[in-house]
Amino acid sequence: MKTLPPAPTAPARRAVLQRLAALPLRAFLPLAAALPPRAALAQPPAAQSRAVAPRGPLNAEESNHIAVFKAASPSVVHITTLEVGRDVFTADLTQLPRGTGSGFVWDEHGHIVTNFHVIQAGNAARVTLADQTSYAADLVGAFPDRDLAVLRIDAPASRLPPIPLGRSRDLQVGQQVYAIGNPFGLDRTLTRGIVSALDREIESVTRRRIRGAIQTDAAINPGNSGGPLLDSAGRLIGVNTAIFSTSGANAGIGFAIPVDEVNRIVPRLIRDGRLLRPALGITAAPEGLAQALQLPGGVPIARVVPGGPAHKAGLRAFARGGDGRLVQGDVITAVVGEPVADFDDLLDQLERYQAGERITLTLWRAGRSRLQAVELAASD
Repeated sequence: MKTLPPAPTAPARRAVLQRLAALPLRAFLPLAAALPPRAALAQPPAAQSRAVAPRGPLNAEESNHIAVFKAASPSVVHITTLEVGRDVFTADLTQLPRGTGSGFVWDEHGHIVTNFHVIQAGNAARVTLADQTSYAADLVGAFPDRDLAVLRIDAPASRLPPIPLGRSRDLQVGQQVYAIGNPFGLDRTLTRGIVSALDREIESVTRRRIRGAIQTDAAINPGNSGGPLLDSAGRLIGVNTAIFSTSGANAGIGFAIPVDEVNRIVPRLIRDGRLLRPALGITAAPEGLAQALQLPGGVPIARVVPGGPAHKAGLRAFARGGDGRLVQGDVITAVVGEPVADFDDLLDQLERYQAGERITLTLWRAGRSRLQAVELAASD
């Protein structure tokens, strides 16, 4: 085996370098003459922009995405809630940002619809339109049971294009939908998905049930609340209100309040400042009573207000007689033909009507059912 010579030591390498440095420049001229001329060396190509590959026209689906966004986005607004605080040094009052959300233009009079929970924590709000102009907003009315609120801004009608309204009653699972809002404060973000399910039930901030909610897999994140859910024609079909998530971010399960409910409630909030639910003049019995007495599904009446609509119509409450025995009262089982399972159901049905209207109740008493007309009164 051939043995390699040992590598030079560091002192030896330094000595060689010192000798080379001491040589005159002319000693390197023969080496330079032997090198090829610069022109003979390979030159890199000049840096140039690459040609753009041509593409055909947008497909029909892409074109519809763009058309829906262009038509609807001018109606979508960014809402910033504010809280009044006091400067610790000057004692001056100042407004501090509290949170953000979305909303949309309802009409040319400056009414803006959003979720109640978007504005709930603040004591003031500002609305930023699509053209980035910003206006102080006043609260017109709210209905926390449906997580809806109406604000108003003093802006020119030319800057307030109302969003087109659709219908939610004829939606079908599988329809394409779009959500526009301001997730994480990012203005006018478009996401799309489908109607994943209908007639879902979610909980409002008052813990009342919101029935008939639309479930969608369109990405809905914090900041989307109060923004519109649109169909493929760009019409409002719901108000984005909640997500189901263990992390707080989108997990593909979002919910929207159906537009038919919105279109029923918002005009009343604009007119009255709140939803005045008409009254029957009754007190519902505890849930345990129906089980104990094996009553049919519905709302057993525990008390009838003297002089109220139910009293005038002859409705009777469950009570104890002078001998201690139970006196059978009425159970409300339906309102205008719509079944009523519990008191929440009854309130939902009554919200569809106004004081002064006559409705027909289906009543059960001692094994017999009957229909009874009742004229609703204004609630307190």
